[in-house]
Amino acid sequence: MARLSGEELSTLQDAFTRLLADKCTEEQVRSWMEDRKGYDPTLWKAMSEMGLTSLLVEERHGGAGAGIIAVERVMEQAGSALLGAPLLASAVMSVAALQASGDEDAQSRLLPQLASGSLVATLLITSPEGDWTGKTLGISAERRGDDWVLSGASGFVLHGRGADCWIAVANTDSGPALFEIEPSSHGATCLALPSFDHTLVLDKITLTDTPARQIGDVGSGWQSIQHALDLGLVALAGEQAGGAQRILDITVDYANIRHQFGRPIGSFQAVKHMAADLIVEVESAISAARQAAEKTDDGADDAPAWRYLAGFSCADAFVRSAADAVQMHGGIAFTWEHVAHLYLRRSRADQQLLGSSNYFREQYLCALGG
Repeated sequence: MARLSGEELSTLQDAFTRLLADKCTEEQVRSWMEDRKGYDPTLWKAMSEMGLTSLLVEERHGGAGAGIIAVERVMEQAGSALLGAPLLASAVMSVAALQASGDEDAQSRLLPQLASGSLVATLLITSPEGDWTGKTLGISAERRGDDWVLSGASGFVLHGRGADCWIAVANTDSGPALFEIEPSSHGATCLALPSFDHTLVLDKITLTDTPARQIGDVGSGWQSIQHALDLGLVALAGEQAGGAQRILDITVDYANIRHQFGRPIGSFQAVKHMAADLIVEVESAISAARQAAEKTDDGADDAPAWRYLAGFSCADAFVRSAADAVQMHGGIAFTWEHVAHLYLRRSRADQQLLGSSNYFREQYLCALGG
């Protein structure tokens, strides 16, 4: 793994920040909320040219092989700008699942395209009820001769409608397996799902005798998905930490310019206390996300515990920062026009995206032996 130095990470973050400041403004984010894809393909191309879609892909498949540390730092900037592009779905979780599958043919075909950004993929994991634990898979696979067909449904699929490739985990007689599906295949339909966060693209995928191509060994599909979920949790924690930092900065700026009774509201003791508590919360979240990334890249024994800690602490910090930001802004932040309300929606959606905070607390205690 070609881990980036601290200076290289800072340079990468700075370059991405400049790109987002130019191509992912609040006005643009609002316009993409009304678009079927939910993001700008020209921005995705620019991100790919910057190498952001290749960070997790191994060098032998045309990627940077920079690991999850670099991905987490990039996701901090993505969360800060409310980016709606499929970084998490395609460049993180789909790449992770493929690399864990051990299928050299699938890796050789798909990973170079994912690294270049020319192919967008997403995972079909959950049942329509939204279970991320693998206990209830919504898709079943049946072998017919030398081929496989899939039937069933998967809910809460990230960027399903805009993906060029769907990677599904499905039940077989010998256990869960991974399958590659072309979205245009027979029997495949995609239904857009409503989301509290209008920047989040979620879909329900239904399959009826849909032809699919096996990836990896039958029976080992969930191990690949679990690896994708592990790395996805770290990346999501980075997004949450970045979003929490950004809405805190916006709120502090507002407290310094908004005057009441002839003085900035930031000088009032109650506002100071709220801001001080949020600073501690946000800085702790950033530390947790970065530590989880480092432990994961190192393959440390306590990496699972750090991932679960980041899973609930970053989610909760983002929600609290966004909710308190609304309170500190006053009535204006309750309106559709104010950006604080967009961060609140993103924080609430992210808090449930790969599992609830309470679930990750339970997993954290289990990882500690509690």
